[in-house]
Amino acid sequence: MRDKIRKIIFILGFVFIGLGIYRGEVGKTFIKAINICLECIGIG
Repeated sequence: MRDKIRKIIFILGFVFIGLGIYRGEVGKTFIKAINICLECIGIG
């Protein structure tokens, strides 16, 4: 039973990652990460 739940969660993770890539969320997340890093360093 536990293995079955683990496999389902693993597959759902890949589905949601694929959905995010399809919707173009990668670029938005990358821009946010850059902004946060620049703010922490104090450059921005």
